[in-house]
Amino acid sequence: MLAAIKNFFDSNLAIAATGSESKLPQVDKIQLACAALLIEVMNSDHAQDAREMATFVGVLESSLQLDAHKLSEVVDLAQSEARQATSLYEFTGLINVNYTYEEKLSLMENMWRVAYSDSQLDKYEDHLIRKVAELIYVRHSDFIRTKLKIRDSIL
Repeated sequence: MLAAIKNFFDSNLAIAATGSESKLPQVDKIQLACAALLIEVMNSDHAQDAREMATFVGVLESSLQLDAHKLSEVVDLAQSEARQATSLYEFTGLINVNYTYEEKLSLMENMWRVAYSDSQLDKYEDHLIRKVAELIYVRHSDFIRTKLKIRDSIL
């Protein structure tokens, strides 16, 4: 994962020293995990596009309801860091434990929104979203349905 993003999420997702309280409420951890996945989609095609960034910020504002400080921090990290290999499990694990199937589908739609926001779907974006869908146990038919729904609404 991007080094600074990993550090940000590690510090915000970590369990406090007491082991019984986390640094952030549970809902914030899940929002941060979703934001990490959206960052990965945005960066997976190895090209920064203003439309992708605008869609990413819009999705964070509306769907994830991050406050302005967290939103700014996540956006800054996404813009400033170089791409590296990642393990998605720490984020998909949180989503599996805490999201309903409908919420997982909503996440898939948001990932497709970011991927299609530049009016083209890169093979790396498609691959990453497919991998996340498998890790969060979204049926293949729903994976395709969300893809086509967003594609048809954007293109």
